[in-house]
Amino acid sequence: MNISIFGLGYVGAVSLACLAREGHNVVGVDVDPAKLQLIRDGKTPVVEEGMVELMAKVVASGCVSVTTDVAQALRGTEVSLICVGTPSAANGSQDQGAVLRLARELGQAIRTVEHAHVFVFRSTLVPGTVEEVLRPIIEEASGKKEGRDFHVCFQPEFLREGSSIRDYDHPPFTIVGANGEHAPAVLRRLFGHLPCDFHQTSVRAAEMVKYCCNNFHALKITFANETARLCDALGVDPFEVMDLVCRDTQLNISRAYLKPGFAFGGSCLPKDLRATMYLAKQKDVDLPMHAGILASNREHIDLAIRKVMASGKRRVGLIGLAFKTGTDDLRESPLVLLAEYLLGKGLSLLVHDPDVHLSSLLGANRRYIEQHLPHIGALIRPDLAAVVAESDFVVIGTSDKKTIGELRALVQPHTPILDLANIGAHDGLVAYQGLTWR
Repeated sequence: MNISIFGLGYVGAVSLACLAREGHNVVGVDVDPAKLQLIRDGKTPVVEEGMVELMAKVVASGCVSVTTDVAQALRGTEVSLICVGTPSAANGSQDQGAVLRLARELGQAIRTVEHAHVFVFRSTLVPGTVEEVLRPIIEEASGKKEGRDFHVCFQPEFLREGSSIRDYDHPPFTIVGANGEHAPAVLRRLFGHLPCDFHQTSVRAAEMVKYCCNNFHALKITFANETARLCDALGVDPFEVMDLVCRDTQLNISRAYLKPGFAFGGSCLPKDLRATMYLAKQKDVDLPMHAGILASNREHIDLAIRKVMASGKRRVGLIGLAFKTGTDDLRESPLVLLAEYLLGKGLSLLVHDPDVHLSSLLGANRRYIEQHLPHIGALIRPDLAAVVAESDFVVIGTSDKKTIGELRALVQPHTPILDLANIGAHDGLVAYQGLTWR
C-alpha cells in the first residue's frame, strides 16, 4: 500500500521503518527538517534497539521518502497514520495544537484528492476528540463529508520506548475505533497479519483504552513501589513478595475484579486495607495510593446514593443486601451502607435478598447488622413480589439469575431501576439506568 505518516517521533519513525520493511511505500511527513534529512541519509531520528540497521535497510530499498508538503503526501497515498505529539499543557490538559493544525492542513489538502482517503489517528487523544473536534475541522476545511469522501478512525499504539520494534511485531492486540467498515478493512490489510487479536470498536472506546492502559501501568508500578516501601520498613524482601503475588494468575494477574460494578465490601478487603494503612503509619511510611482506595470506594457508594435521591422517589425497593451475590455475609456490605443512608433520609425502604435470612445470621454477621441496621427485620421481605409492588424505585444489588428473572417478570416497564450489579440485557425496562453504564 501507499502510506503517509505524519509526525516522525518514536511512534511515527518506528511505524515508517516497519511498514517499509513489509514492502509498503511510505512517505514520512514532519515539520522538522533535521528529522527528514536524517531519514534521507538512511539514519534514524530516534534511538531504538534495531532502528539504525532497519532504517538504513528500508531507505536503501527505495520504499521510503520524506517531505514537508502535506498535499504532496496525500496525493500519492491512500492512508495516513497521524502520530504527532499531544503533550501536557501547563495546567495538565492535553496540548492539541499540533494535531489541530494538521487536521486543518489535511482537510485543505484533500480538496483536490479524488480518492476516499483514510486518516488513522494514532496520537493519544482525549475521548471525543476525533468525532467532536478533528472530523469537523477536516470536513470544514475540505468541503467534503466523512464516511463518503474520506474516512477517520482511531488506532491506539502500544509501543514502549526502547522496545518499539519488538512491540510492533508482537502487540497485545490491535484496536480500531471507527464508525464504518472501510477504515477497519484497510487496517486489517496493514496489521491483520500480526500475531494478535484484531478488535473493532467505537472511536471513543478506542481513545479511552489508550488512557486506561497507561493509567493501569502507572497504577501497577506505584502499587509495587508502595508495597516495596512497606516491605523495606518491615524487613521483608519486596521482590519475593511481588513475585509470589504475580504467580497467582487466577485472581491477581487476570480478568478478576476488572469489571465495572458496585463498591467492594466484605470481611477482608476493607479491614485489611485499614490494617495496612495503620501498619504503614506506625512505620512512618507514606502510601498515598493505598490511602486513596477506601475513599474512592466510598465515592462509588455516594454515587449510588446521589442517583437514588435525584429520582425524587420515596419508596425504594432494594434487591440484594449481602456484599456479594451467593453469600449472606453483610459485614461492611456497601448495600447495607446504602440502606442505612436512605433510611436516615426518611425514605421508605423494603429489602429482598434470596440468601439473607435473619433467623440464621450468627456471630459477627449478626453483630454487624445489629449495629448498623438494628430494625432490618421489619424491612426484609421473603417475597420479591411484595417488595416490587410496594416500591416506586428499584435498586438491583444482586446478580442472582433466578432473582433477576423473577424481577423482570414483576417490575413495570416504566418503574425506575438503578442497576448496581450489571444484570446485562435490560430490554423492555424503559427507565433503566446503570451505575456507571447505560
